Amino acid sequence: MTLHTHSSFFSRVTKLAGLRAVHAAFAWMHQNPKTILDWQIELSKIPGPPFGEENRSVWMADRFREAGLSAVTTDAIGNVFATLPAAALPPESTGPVVVLSAHLDTVFPLATPLDAKIDGERVELPGICDNAAGVVGMLAVAHALVEARVELPAPLVFLGNVGEEGEGDLRGVRYLYEHNTLAGRIAAHVVLDGAGAEAAIVQALGSRRFQVTITGPGGHSFTDAGTPNPIAALSAALALFFETPVPDDPKTTINLGTIRGGTSVNSIPESATASVDLRSTSPDQLVRLEVALHRAVEDAVLAANAKSKSFVKKHLRYTIQTIGNRPASFLPETSPLMAGLAAVDRHLGLRSDLRLGSTDANIPLSLGVPALSLGAGGDGGGAHTIAEWYSARDRDLGLRRILLLVLAMLDWAAEQ
Repeated sequence: MTLHTHSSFFSRVTKLAGLRAVHAAFAWMHQNPKTILDWQIELSKIPGPPFGEENRSVWMADRFREAGLSAVTTDAIGNVFATLPAAALPPESTGPVVVLSAHLDTVFPLATPLDAKIDGERVELPGICDNAAGVVGMLAVAHALVEARVELPAPLVFLGNVGEEGEGDLRGVRYLYEHNTLAGRIAAHVVLDGAGAEAAIVQALGSRRFQVTITGPGGHSFTDAGTPNPIAALSAALALFFETPVPDDPKTTINLGTIRGGTSVNSIPESATASVDLRSTSPDQLVRLEVALHRAVEDAVLAANAKSKSFVKKHLRYTIQTIGNRPASFLPETSPLMAGLAAVDRHLGLRSDLRLGSTDANIPLSLGVPALSLGAGGDGGGAHTIAEWYSARDRDLGLRRILLLVLAMLDWAAEQ
């Protein structure tokens, strides 16, 4: 990144921050902490497991309309879109846009108790931080821009998306980039996820997840002795695979998450299944490990079948199903979005804490779209547990950071 890029973005941010309308937007966010926290608690009490976000999508669409946004729509899988148009462009403009998004889903099953424990600005409630904090941060930015009548040079698209967590496998944002006509117009994509006001995820941790299943004829442990055993074969395959060397740089990990099979201690099982999680900052490492997994399973099944008694006509078979695929990528240091973030943090007196993570930003980054993931201010902890908590103290600092970065990228996008 050149010094010229740094300085030009800092000048851009300084100019934007000095506008009367932007000051009014800051004031709205600072003066409405209770409204924002009430939204957060209200959303958190609506169950939203992956593939079960329907009621949250309805809530999001209603809140977008209340904020005064236009073109509020819900797509085929539950993503909710709204737009704040550019001041000087017609609605039918096909020029660049900036996307601000936050995922609607949580990790918690449908029957999880959602009772809030409130102590001033601190709330304990499953999903209150990840990602109700991100969703209401997005909503607060929308209200602030509308109430302050900030004129935008390019359209800002708001997205409450489904399917970020777990088996959702980033399906909401993936669907946007694969099926929505907006995809080719996105100049920058800012993701809001959780709390915090200094960290930014600019390197996308890739992951590949697989379900390995080995099946066989099964039988009685004594009378059918010699029949190949799926649990034994699967255990051998996993033990062999777990010996695969992984590098420290690029950081790469293997996890054997679950294994199940069989019906009783005196039965040869008919099937055994395991889930495997591979993670790396390098796409090449993920490919290498996937090949090693296939080889280990195939070798173990072949070995088990070779040892079986000659009278056994049926042998073991295996399948390896992909159940998760999050691409690895990164935001280049020369990206205008990186320059914009550095300029905003410098203006606000923040330290840019650049991190690695797995978020909705993985998808646009893998496609070459400038993207990053930010916290939406405040503080939180206990994510993915029933003791999850969020504190709204100093939330408006994080919101100012988001608003300034979005405005800087809209200003830049309008020049492209």
